[in-house]
Amino acid sequence: MQALCLFSNKDIALKSMKKDKKNILRKLVVMVMTCLPILCYGQREIKTINDSWKFKKGDKLHAFDKAFNDQEWQTVSIPHTWNTDAYTSKEYYKGTGWYRRTLSIPQDWKNKQIFLKLDAASKAARVYVNGVFVGEHLGGYTAFIMDITPYCSFSSENSIAIQVDNYRTDIPPISGDFTFFGGIYRDAWIMAVSKQHFDLSNAGSEGVFIQTPQVSEKEAALVIKGKVTNEAVQNGKVFVKHTIYDPANQVVETIRQTINLKGQQTNEFNSKLIVKQPKLWSPENPLLYKIETELIDAQTNKILDRIENNTGFRWFNFDPEKGFFLNGKPYKLHGICRHQDQKPLGVAMSDEMHRRDMFMIKDMGANFIRISHYPQDEAILEQCDKLGILAWEEIPVIDIVPDSPQYGDVAEKNLREMIRQHYNHPSIIMWGYMNEILLVTLRKYKEEAELKPVLQRTLNLAKRLEKTLKEEDPFRKSVMAFHSSNMYNESGLSNVSDVIGWNLYSGWYGGKLTDFDKFLDEQHKKYPQHPFIVSEYGAGSDKRLHSFSPVNFDFSIEYQQTYLEHYLPAMEERPFVCGGTHWNFIDFSSALRDESMPRINNKGLTYSNRVPKDVFYYFKAFFSKESPVLHIAVRDWPDRAGIQKGDNPVVQPVKVYTNLPEVELFIDGKSLGTKNSKNCIVSFDVPFTKGNHFLRATATNNEKKLEDGMNINFTTIPENLCEQTLKDMELAVNVGSNCFYVNNDSKLNWVPDRPYKTGSWGYLDASKTSIQSSTQTEILNTRDNPLYQTSRSNLDGYRFDVPAGKYELELLFADTFKETDKSPYLLGQSASMTNKENCFNIYINQNKVEDTFSPEKQIGYFQAIKKRYIVEVANQGLEVKFEKLYGKCFLNGIKLRKLQ
Repeated sequence: MQALCLFSNKDIALKSMKKDKKNILRKLVVMVMTCLPILCYGQREIKTINDSWKFKKGDKLHAFDKAFNDQEWQTVSIPHTWNTDAYTSKEYYKGTGWYRRTLSIPQDWKNKQIFLKLDAASKAARVYVNGVFVGEHLGGYTAFIMDITPYCSFSSENSIAIQVDNYRTDIPPISGDFTFFGGIYRDAWIMAVSKQHFDLSNAGSEGVFIQTPQVSEKEAALVIKGKVTNEAVQNGKVFVKHTIYDPANQVVETIRQTINLKGQQTNEFNSKLIVKQPKLWSPENPLLYKIETELIDAQTNKILDRIENNTGFRWFNFDPEKGFFLNGKPYKLHGICRHQDQKPLGVAMSDEMHRRDMFMIKDMGANFIRISHYPQDEAILEQCDKLGILAWEEIPVIDIVPDSPQYGDVAEKNLREMIRQHYNHPSIIMWGYMNEILLVTLRKYKEEAELKPVLQRTLNLAKRLEKTLKEEDPFRKSVMAFHSSNMYNESGLSNVSDVIGWNLYSGWYGGKLTDFDKFLDEQHKKYPQHPFIVSEYGAGSDKRLHSFSPVNFDFSIEYQQTYLEHYLPAMEERPFVCGGTHWNFIDFSSALRDESMPRINNKGLTYSNRVPKDVFYYFKAFFSKESPVLHIAVRDWPDRAGIQKGDNPVVQPVKVYTNLPEVELFIDGKSLGTKNSKNCIVSFDVPFTKGNHFLRATATNNEKKLEDGMNINFTTIPENLCEQTLKDMELAVNVGSNCFYVNNDSKLNWVPDRPYKTGSWGYLDASKTSIQSSTQTEILNTRDNPLYQTSRSNLDGYRFDVPAGKYELELLFADTFKETDKSPYLLGQSASMTNKENCFNIYINQNKVEDTFSPEKQIGYFQAIKKRYIVEVANQGLEVKFEKLYGKCFLNGIKLRKLQ
């Protein structure tokens, strides 16, 4: 919007005033009153240029040239990433991509300064305007602003060309358990400002910084700092005016500072005031003050530039003995970590999607977020401020510090950018700069002689970044996150930052759940001077896997629940633990991972599409104090199965998550009784029969009745196989596993493996030497990855005591007994590796159906093979036997269906 100049024709105004001075003065007053709202706005114009981009993957010669023909390129809109391939391939594209578009510059921008802003382009971006190189930005998670005024044309269309590169190994991150998506994946902006404006060359920030160095219930100090730039040749006198509004939008105070601007120079401003009886900001009451900062021409009173910021008054500290304090009171940090992707879009998420995530996190009852492992979209921190979510933000220096001088330079630059760009968010309480920095280091360098200089290099960078952080922001805390190695203490890294984060996975990547408690207590005892937070904890879960006897690393929904139901109380009951941030809010893209869901780290509390897992409601019940929670935890397994003995119901445990004292559960209208909750859990033994059932839970909160209900479709699997029980039934067994497996498409339940019982079914193992094996490696040629990742080896066979008839028998195989290169993030249990060929014969009811069968030789390691046979059974039942020739005999799955 163009501001209206009231006195653009002084001569006419003066002549008129001589004729009728009183009348003209009256008209001028009316004009001024009418036009005041327009005068307050309009000198800074900013708009997105997200549409009409042409894109081409790969390096294209002369693509920066204005005359380059890009008509055959793909038309895309920003946000955009070229790495949707990361959901299907480990070898996702890393390299360069080009973006081009044309842009007409308005004529009324001729006397303005024009800037291009990209909120993020990963990892490096080179910008060209009309074929001329403007500049380069290194770092894929912070914004950058470039002055393009000298390169713009007002008489013809302008070409903008941007080369983006997500391969660079001298730019953090170079290692990490997430996908390095390439592209311009946040908004692109064009800005026009007056020649006199707030400094836009300040590390991608808006150039105005707000501090609250001292805060109490009685008063708060407020400091507003920044720079003003004069791009014009002539000198000028300006006012910097700050208007402070309280949370009710009432003016608290207005302060003004005069600055004499010399031509083509930049001047600093610094204003201070005291706010009496400030309304304090907290997650429960996120009260925000608005600060309107205006740059005003002293001669004409014209507004040249204007910026609005929010701030909040709060104070906090970390005590190594008593934990975290907010506004003088003990305050447990109930937190979550968040990555910024959503399948199948990758990181090209809209602002609405970012805001949706924050609404969900707040609804879950969280009061804290670790924005991991890199700065994220401005929409995230905007909602942290408004919703009341404390924040830790960090740069992606992860796993190892390479021997590259530029790496440290870029890390320091990105740290400064992050702090300056997000400085004014009151929700931020910590800045971070390293995550598990010794994880790859300790695996790569085994000998002390080679490890020592790497540790020193790492310590030097940590100290450098700590110094930079304190220079930029002395009022917030610094933090690093460590994995569970005492080398961080021995190397001195734990003495660098103000706060320590521990990423702990006891009971998942090995060990027992109680090892978590032991680690917390030992660290506090040995290093009592260190305030710390549990910065990561979590267990993977796959909606297709379920178990009533879950074990670590089986990826069952139930083990994730068991794991988290132990961790939350363990942190809560220890006052010296400042809090915790669960890893992760979502199932996110990690292209190097295999496991049960290749390319996905599935530790989320929600699925990638943001549908909450049942355990999400355990967190909500545990975290929420005011809002009642009542949730039957069966949404992750609505199509259930169980083994039925005779006509008796199948009794299975069903959990209800609640923060209410007691719950009553009903099945099909029949009460199963009322039980008290403990640790936000109530468990009922529920009798299921074949067919559909409706579960209903009720509870009372302040004399108000609450209900939750859910439909269950239950399939009974017969213990004893007869004509009646086999009718229209498929008996599918997840061999070598303790888990039920539910096929996503057919909803068929594969039941857990079991030993044979006379009159029933199961595996044969006369010598008691069969072994359950598992692998994390992806199995190719199947959508049922978990079925093939577990197996039973050295078994004699499998037997079904079925009546005479015609049957379809299906055998599943995948040879997983081969040592593979391991990602540092794949830390779980694996099969016994032999690297030898496995070969055996297969018999069905003594008839050889496979001779010298070698899955590896037939199709290769980690490849799914499904063999189906039609079998006529007389009276002896159906028995599969394996005859080992060399190596191992094994079976991954078996399915039986009666045809006649």
